Amino acid sequence: MPAVTADTLTLPRIAGPTPTDTDRPVRSITTGPRGYEGEGFPVVRAFAGVSAADLDPFVHMDQMGEIEYQPGEPRGTDWHPHRGFETVTYMLDGRFAHQDSHGGGGLITDGATQWMTAGSGILHIETPPAELVDSGGLFHGVQLWVNLPRKDKFAAPRYQSIEGGQVALLSSEDGGALVRVIAGEIDGHAGPGSTHTPITLAHSTIAPGARLNLPWDRTYNALVYVLSGRGGVGPVGHPIQQGQLAVLGPGDRIEITADAGQDGNRPALEVLLLGGRPIREPVVQYGPFVMNTKSEVLQALEDFNAGRFGSLPPDALMPHRSR
Repeated sequence: MPAVTADTLTLPRIAGPTPTDTDRPVRSITTGPRGYEGEGFPVVRAFAGVSAADLDPFVHMDQMGEIEYQPGEPRGTDWHPHRGFETVTYMLDGRFAHQDSHGGGGLITDGATQWMTAGSGILHIETPPAELVDSGGLFHGVQLWVNLPRKDKFAAPRYQSIEGGQVALLSSEDGGALVRVIAGEIDGHAGPGSTHTPITLAHSTIAPGARLNLPWDRTYNALVYVLSGRGGVGPVGHPIQQGQLAVLGPGDRIEITADAGQDGNRPALEVLLLGGRPIREPVVQYGPFVMNTKSEVLQALEDFNAGRFGSLPPDALMPHRSR
């Protein structure tokens, strides 16, 4: 799980807590069920069983893989529509090609993020590039859906390519954890992602036995998802492991510790930290449409069927399918 690596001893250190700071307590820990997406690639449904109020402003998140594909096996999605939210695809291992009906696209590879604002409507595809299909290889990533408030539901579609080298890199107070800030701000250090909805998104690697304690905006919710490894979360160290999501209560800081003993093939605790300012508006979701009312979803279906989300480019990518 390389993503972006760095020597934590040379990075800015996250300041420790003040006497008045409080750690956010754990409200729930859930285990994401496994399933399949698109043309058949395995995912963990990270938010399954969690209330929409606890997730707000997030709607959905899949951990894609981690899987070692054999030649000819890699899978992606076919062309499909979105409206009313933003999709964020973060690749830890492997490569994913993206293309959309508004001219956005490119190759998402180790540590890179593509941030697509669907807004008023877009068609897109995410699929392994031909060379990965031919060779096989490791594939591991995350796709997150960030809701848009009513005022931005019909914003113009937008595409952001965030390369791994652009993220803000920080170190924990003890130097035992690397934090990659993709969007939002941690301890005064801002990530490169530009968001309609105020959020923070970061990926941290915590060495065995190390502790990460970082400030978190009190007006944001706070979620910790374990990509790999084992550890504890919150002020009393609730046990948490790969595929589990912790929902945290109110407070000033998030604390995560890595178990001293990790599996040989998972040398550290890898966590995704995410939170944002709740939108607190009605959410009606039907597949790839996330709107405020049922009538808006029906209108999205009508607009999609009428071809109002754009058209496939002449050089449109196509998904790999088994022969």
